[in-house]
Amino acid sequence: MVIKNHYFYAVKLTDEVKSFLNEWVEFHKETFPFKKWVHPEDYHITLAFLGYVEPPMLQKSIEKTSGILAGENSFTLTLNQIGTFGAAKSPRIFWADVQKSENLMELQKKVYENCVKMGFELDKKPFRPHITLARKWASEQPFQHDTLSTIKTNEGKLFSFPVREVVLYESHVESSPKYKEIASFPLMPKE
Repeated sequence: MVIKNHYFYAVKLTDEVKSFLNEWVEFHKETFPFKKWVHPEDYHITLAFLGYVEPPMLQKSIEKTSGILAGENSFTLTLNQIGTFGAAKSPRIFWADVQKSENLMELQKKVYENCVKMGFELDKKPFRPHITLARKWASEQPFQHDTLSTIKTNEGKLFSFPVREVVLYESHVESSPKYKEIASFPLMPKE
């Protein structure tokens, strides 16, 4: 059987934020018994999920995305809450989100609309920026939503980080880490 890898555009997270999230996860894993924890190298914020793409279309997509992101400025995001998707008692996805950011919403809209114009069939749900940390609740006990909180440093401060690039990832479900960088689109440094 031939495995057809999927592709998606995402905000690439800095090593600092990946390390911070991984430390947070290691400290809180016991509180949140999920079946599969995401490899820290795979942390990202998805902008547009393409699914399987034929090579010529993929190349065209890379060229068009490069054009629409040329001259885009980098910006800062701040980690916010942890939360879940799926059934309240046994969630499917455990995530960290970021504080509301017009810059992020605009970036996602540009990438998403570019992909739609090219003919990609994309998810029509509203953009909900998040970083998946784990999947599949694995406890007999129902998930306790009162355990959800804001992610902070040990000093009780919020964690902010720069967004410097958008990346096209290819997923390899059998590997760990499972996402391979195919193309990178650097954002312009702030003056």
